Amino acid sequence: MKRFERLEQIRRMDPYEDAFEIYRLTAAYEFPWDVTRALELALYRTYAVPSIGRLLARTAELTDRAQRRYDDTSLLLDAVVEHGFDSDRGRTAVRRINRMHSSYDIGNDDMRYVLCTFVVMPKRWIDAYGWRRMSRHEIVASTVHYRTLGERMGIKDIPESYEEFEACLDAYEEAHFAWDEGARRVSDATLALMASWYPRPLAPALRAGTLALLDEPLLKAFRYAPPGPVARALVRGAVRARGRAVRLLPPRRAPHYARQNWEIKSYPDGYRLDELGTRPVPGLRGCPVRHVDGSAAQ
Repeated sequence: MKRFERLEQIRRMDPYEDAFEIYRLTAAYEFPWDVTRALELALYRTYAVPSIGRLLARTAELTDRAQRRYDDTSLLLDAVVEHGFDSDRGRTAVRRINRMHSSYDIGNDDMRYVLCTFVVMPKRWIDAYGWRRMSRHEIVASTVHYRTLGERMGIKDIPESYEEFEACLDAYEEAHFAWDEGARRVSDATLALMASWYPRPLAPALRAGTLALLDEPLLKAFRYAPPGPVARALVRGAVRARGRAVRLLPPRRAPHYARQNWEIKSYPDGYRLDELGTRPVPGLRGCPVRHVDGSAAQ
């Protein structure tokens, strides 16, 4: 197979009718490393919305059990990519996601914003650092994939096109990014988790390198000192160089799913999808006590 042969295959497919297969080819064959990094960044930037970051801090899931929560999120989203929405495993994954979210008071606007990050950040990352830019077919297919996820999560007023998702994300961040002490704790815990995957002496450099990849509004919301221009140029240049090197490699012949990532460490003996994720106890760790009519106690 030639380097661009799979892209040619994708362009022969219908980006709406074949959206899920195109997205699988994009995420598991063409850009598995990039999609993983982009989705990490997508979830990370949601902490800068205080209503999201504050809730995550209250639950303590991402501060006390960061590795497990990282793994569970990756594995649940990955099951849909690998098996499809209508498979047993795909339905189980979406059901677990919905049950976790239903335990908390999360507004539709915040849910829609998180969905926007899943659509927008992979394109932005791949266009900046991938071995090639995303094709229009891939952009449309990714949008359809996450629109479907959003519909199955019961999110309302979901944008229709990629451009609408991007406009929604940018407007929401401009209006809502702000400092929150709890969100900063969640951010620090996430940066520490990412550094923990590598030898300990590298931790300071890895933290600095991660900050060099963040944009100014995100750094400002968390009150991180912005990296210097030289550090930023070196880090971003190194990631771009990786993309250029990957371009010279032969195309991937077997899929690589998130469950195969070495960063997934919580389940060395395997896992069951229906056992992943949190099981909040009402009244504890930020989970509201609910009345019999479903409303939350004040």
